[in-house]
Amino acid sequence: MPADDTRDGTSLAAGYFEDIFAGDDDPWSLASSAYEAGKFAHTIAVLDDRRYAAALEIGCAHGVLTHRLAPLCADLLAIDIAEGAIGYARARCEDRPQVRFERLAFPGQTPATGPLDLILMSEVVYYWSDADIAAAGAWLRTRVAPGGRILLVHWTGETDYPQTGDAAVEAMFAALGDAVTVEHAERTEAYRLDLWTQK
Repeated sequence: MPADDTRDGTSLAAGYFEDIFAGDDDPWSLASSAYEAGKFAHTIAVLDDRRYAAALEIGCAHGVLTHRLAPLCADLLAIDIAEGAIGYARARCEDRPQVRFERLAFPGQTPATGPLDLILMSEVVYYWSDADIAAAGAWLRTRVAPGGRILLVHWTGETDYPQTGDAAVEAMFAALGDAVTVEHAERTEAYRLDLWTQK
């Protein structure tokens, strides 16, 4: 985690993430950590082998989870704010032809896609301001198909990001309002996993 406090009420900008990936091709040990491997395996398991015609991963980093998610999807669009991350993710997923990548600063920039059967946001919502979470929720309400799923996974320890993991998830749930129902909610010692279904 960076030493400077980034909890000033604004979303983290692209430059923050570009700097992180410029200095380290695996800054959060996503490809090497046993903890991350276990979390990713559990994330996929919660989706219970359902197949998705159209899926969106918001904040794909360098594609470790994208690669695991792809076999469940006929079409998977993975987006990230950092061009460096997209480059790593595209290389990692070369053997997954159903995966497409776009560099977008979501939710200020949104993909031209939908209706979606699955949205995955893993370790990303806590980088956003309250206003951006509200904007993301408004966009999701119009893009997720009835019966579609929204899966969030967030670390629950202290952060110096604009949100804590808990605050981020609670704000997103409030932004979606009555558009979703809770399908699954779980807390481990280190992270929470929330799976919602669009009405």
